[in-house]
Amino acid sequence: GEVCNMINKKYNEFLPSMQSAEDLVSQVDGLSSNIDLLKAGIENEVQRDLNVAVAEFTELKQQLERDTLVLSILKKLQEFDTAIKEYNTALLEKKYVAAAQQLEKARSSLKMLESRRGFELKILKALGTELTVQTQNLLYHLGEEWQKLAVWKLPPSKESSSLESAMHSELHLRTVPSKEEEIAGPPVASVLQAFAVLGELHTKLKIFGQLLLKYVLKPLISYPSLQPFTEEQSDVFILRFKSEEPSLDHSSPMEVFDKIKLILEVLHKYLLNVPLEQPAEDKKDGRVTLAELLGDMIWEELSDYLIQNCLVNSIPTNSSKLEQYIEVIKSTEEFEKALKNMQFLKEDTTDLLKYARNVNSHFANKKCQDVIVAARNLMTSEIHNTVKITPDSCVALPKLPDPGARDHSKMQKTSQLLCNDMVNLENETKLSQYTFSLPTCRISSSVERLMELAYQTLLEATASTDQCCIQLFYSVRNIFQLFCDVVPTYHKENLQKLPQLAAIHHNNCMYIAHHLLTLGHQFRYRLTNILCDGAATFVDLVPGFRRLGMECFLAQMRVQKGEILERLSSARNFSNMDDEENFCAANKAIRQVLHQLKRLGKVWQDVLPVNVYCKAMGTLLNTALTEIVTRIAALEDISAEDADRLYSLCRTMVEEGPQVFTPLPEDDRNKKYQEEVPVYVQKWMTFKELMIILQANLQEIVDQWADGKGPLAAEFSAAEVKSLIRALFQNTDRRAAALAKIK
Repeated sequence: GEVCNMINKKYNEFLPSMQSAEDLVSQVDGLSSNIDLLKAGIENEVQRDLNVAVAEFTELKQQLERDTLVLSILKKLQEFDTAIKEYNTALLEKKYVAAAQQLEKARSSLKMLESRRGFELKILKALGTELTVQTQNLLYHLGEEWQKLAVWKLPPSKESSSLESAMHSELHLRTVPSKEEEIAGPPVASVLQAFAVLGELHTKLKIFGQLLLKYVLKPLISYPSLQPFTEEQSDVFILRFKSEEPSLDHSSPMEVFDKIKLILEVLHKYLLNVPLEQPAEDKKDGRVTLAELLGDMIWEELSDYLIQNCLVNSIPTNSSKLEQYIEVIKSTEEFEKALKNMQFLKEDTTDLLKYARNVNSHFANKKCQDVIVAARNLMTSEIHNTVKITPDSCVALPKLPDPGARDHSKMQKTSQLLCNDMVNLENETKLSQYTFSLPTCRISSSVERLMELAYQTLLEATASTDQCCIQLFYSVRNIFQLFCDVVPTYHKENLQKLPQLAAIHHNNCMYIAHHLLTLGHQFRYRLTNILCDGAATFVDLVPGFRRLGMECFLAQMRVQKGEILERLSSARNFSNMDDEENFCAANKAIRQVLHQLKRLGKVWQDVLPVNVYCKAMGTLLNTALTEIVTRIAALEDISAEDADRLYSLCRTMVEEGPQVFTPLPEDDRNKKYQEEVPVYVQKWMTFKELMIILQANLQEIVDQWADGKGPLAAEFSAAEVKSLIRALFQNTDRRAAALAKIK
């Protein structure tokens, strides 16, 4: 029973708490279903209303945008229309600037219309066409007006750059008295301003500028005789040209500048002094004068042309005139100033002025160029016009300038002439008179002039500014380097074919080499100060010139030797001379060789220095004698008649050979050299010994040999002498005995 009570008691306490938990659950359930209802309500009713409102709002917004667009488009169309109407009115009244401005307004309206995406109107194409037509129409009217303002009367010929055509060119500028301006039509300014508004001014001005350059400015620079003259009538200003005899080949820069200033002043007064409003993006301040625009277009070309065709010619060619050049620089400055005042020019010191101020450098360049051109002309002139030079020949020179206080202590009195045989060395030691002397010979007159050119240029250098001095010194060096390149190539064929020219060229090279030894020396005081290491010398060029002369002459010697051997090759080896035909052939060969040598002796006469002449002729005669000796010594059988005939051929050579030595034109003075032939002809004695053998008996030959100590032994080897004995004598005991003694 106790247990039951306890259970009931617990149960009774339990029930109420369970009750309250159940109540709570049912309350939560109720709330939850309320929320569901509310949520369903929101989803169904409110959301729908909101969606509708947003949709309506968007639709209204799009509607508004469409209306605004349409409105702005209609507005632009209306602006376009108004602009075209006002343009037409302005055009009728010849108010060109207003007309042009209206067209530009129409153009910007049209641009706006075309930029609308997704709004392509058929009408836009028509409007575009209308605008183009009206623009062309206005340009046509403006063109007509422009043509009245500036009228070109040009020669019909295509040939634009002649003096003739320049004289037939005229430019008429319309002038309008200010009070009648309205009646006479629009002023210059409005026509030009309208062009500017339409962006066509540049094209118009460019054409005008080109005509101005071609028919007026350039001819005035090119033709000194061309003079501008002007004529003013009531409503027109005329610019014409006439030709007057010029005083010089080139007009001075001063004259040219004056003529051009005159032209530009006229243009400035009647046509170009017009301030223009530029379209905004071009200019900061928007205002610019026509002169400025034209100047921009033509100045560069004009200034180049002035430099090339006027200033270049005005650069002096000798340093004494450099002082006076200051006038040219001044007038160039004034010319620029005048052009600035008229607003043709904006910037300071243009290329034109820089060129004029840089006269020293141009002077040096021009001088160097003139020197090289003159030198090249001398090098390509004929070699065979010659002058005779002797040991006391001098290079004619103007008085050397006194170098002032530059180096008084060392200055020597400079002589009027620089002589071949007179060189004072540093410490005044006198060398033998002939140490530096040149033998008498002939050189090309062009080479003598070339040397004078070199001396004069160095003289000029000593009187010039440092920079110019250096340039001139190197251009003189260039002359000589050029000589080595030009002469051998340019005269190549003649130097190969003509022995006389080869000889003259040889002398020319030796003459130049001779002068190069001392050339820097005369000018050393001035040049050494400027050129580093005192390198004012030409000595390094000497070996090259000697080699050049030698090579050419030796090549000619080889040709002559070849011809001698060629002629002797037809002598049938000098064998079987008892045969008439063979003898004739040999005799003819000998005659031809002598004839060749005689001819050479004549063409080299009075040309080559005597010692060179004798060596050269000696060498060639030696070639002939050596060949004859070799042929005869090689014969295996020589009959008595053969020997006689060979002897007579040799006698011809010995008698007539020396006569080819005629170094001097006066015959009596040549005897001395003919007697000295054995000195110049190495094999002369050999040849004489051979002749003795051809006439001697066995005993005489043995005597001439004299145990290897006689004159025969000096010229021939034992083997050669034995071979000759076997050929000349029959095989006998006496021959065997003689042969035994030759050893």
